[in-house]
Amino acid sequence: MNFDPATYAQRRARLLKQMQRGIAIIPTAAEVARNADTHYSYRHDSHFYYLSGFNEPEAVLVLVAGPDNDSPPQSILFCREKNLEREIWDGYRHGPNAAREQFGFDAAYPIAQLDEKLIELMGDQPALFYPLGRDASWDQRILRLRGAVQEKVRSGIRAPDEIRDVRVLLNEMRLFKDEHELDIMRRAAAISTAAHQRAMRFTRPGQFEYQVEAELLHEFCSHGARHPAYTSIVAGGENACVLHYVGNNAQLRDGDLLLIDAGCELDGYASDITRTFPVNGRFSAAQKEVYEIVLAAQAAAIGAARPGSHWNDPHDAALRVLAQGFIDLKLCEGSVDTVLASETYKKFYMHRTGHWLGMDVHDVGDYKSGGNWRALQPGMVLTVEPGCYIRPADDVPSELWNIGIRIEDDVVITAQGNEVLTEAAPKSVRDIEALMRR
Repeated sequence: MNFDPATYAQRRARLLKQMQRGIAIIPTAAEVARNADTHYSYRHDSHFYYLSGFNEPEAVLVLVAGPDNDSPPQSILFCREKNLEREIWDGYRHGPNAAREQFGFDAAYPIAQLDEKLIELMGDQPALFYPLGRDASWDQRILRLRGAVQEKVRSGIRAPDEIRDVRVLLNEMRLFKDEHELDIMRRAAAISTAAHQRAMRFTRPGQFEYQVEAELLHEFCSHGARHPAYTSIVAGGENACVLHYVGNNAQLRDGDLLLIDAGCELDGYASDITRTFPVNGRFSAAQKEVYEIVLAAQAAAIGAARPGSHWNDPHDAALRVLAQGFIDLKLCEGSVDTVLASETYKKFYMHRTGHWLGMDVHDVGDYKSGGNWRALQPGMVLTVEPGCYIRPADDVPSELWNIGIRIEDDVVITAQGNEVLTEAAPKSVRDIEALMRR
C-alpha cells in the first residue's frame, strides 16, 4: 500500500470546513479479547481510519475547527508511546513523534494525556462532534470530561453547548468514493474475483464447505488481502436457503448447488461477491431455469443503477423479473402486479437487492433523503444481489426443493452509467460450466 498522508489531510480539512466551529473527537476501535490472553485480529474503526490512515489501537483523533474564525484548524492524534519492551512482544509502534511526521498531523500526544488535553481543548468550543451512542463507556467519558470543563465557568471558560453526532457529516463524505478509494476497491474486487474462480475450479462432490472456504482465504492472502471483509458464506444444497449461513461444515453432494458469498478486505475496503454454481459442474434443467431468472433479474437491476435513478429503482427492476419468473415456475399466482402488491414473492425472495459498499461491507450513508429514496450519483458504490430461495413445501414442485441462488456484483455509479467491478467473476451458465470443466 502506498500511503499518501495528503489524502487523509484533505478529508480532515473537508470535515473541519463542514463543522465550521467546534471540536471533533473520534476514537478508533478497541482491541477485543478472544480468550484468556489473546485478542482477535485487530481492525480499526472505519471513520477514524478514513480521516487518519493510522492503524494502531489505543488512538484518538481530535479536530479543532474554532472557536472563532481567527484560530487555525488543528488536527491532533493521541496514540501509544514508543515502548521498546512491548514492541519486542507485540510489534512496532509509531509513537507520537513519528506518527505526527508520517501521517501529517499538526500535533500528536501520548494517549495517557488524552483526558487532560481534552479538558483544555474543549474549553470555549461551541459544539462537540462525536459518534454518539457507539460505545457506552466512551459516552460516559465524554460527558465526564465535558463536566470537568463546565466546572471552569468561574474562570470564564465555557463547555460546548451542543453535542452533535459527527457521523452525520462523515457518513455523507464516505458515501462518495474518490479515485484513491475506487482504485483500492477495484483491486479488492479483482482479488475476490480470482478467489471465486479458484473455488469453482476446486469444487467437486464429496468435499466439505470449509475446504472450499480455505481456497477462498488462500487466494485472498496470496494477493495481500489478509482478511475477508465478512465471514464467508459457503452453502451447499439446502444450506443456500439460509441467508446468513456460516456453518461451512457440510459435505457437498452431487447434484446440489453451491452458493458462495465471499469477498476480501484490502487496505481497509471491502469487496462483496456472490456466485452460485453446481457442485458437479453441470446445472440440472430445474436449476438452470431458476438460475436464469435470477441472472435476468440482476441484469435488469444493474441496468437501473445509473445517475438520476433512485436507490429503489434497481430493487424494483429486479422484483418485476423475479415475480414473472415465480409465476412461470408456478410458485406464485396471478399477474406480476398482483404478485408484487400481495408480496407473495417474499416466500422466495425476502431481502433487498443491494446495499452501500466501501470501508464497511454494509457501508454508511442514508438510503432516503427527505423521506424519498435518494438519487444515485457518480462515486456511489453499491451491491446488486437478487436471489431466490426455494424450501420444500407441499405447494412447491419437488424438483425445485432446496434450490438457493444469489448473484451479487459490486457496482460503481459513473457519469455515463455504471462500472461493474466484479464483472470478471463468471456468472453465465455457459461460462460457469466451461470454467468447471477446465
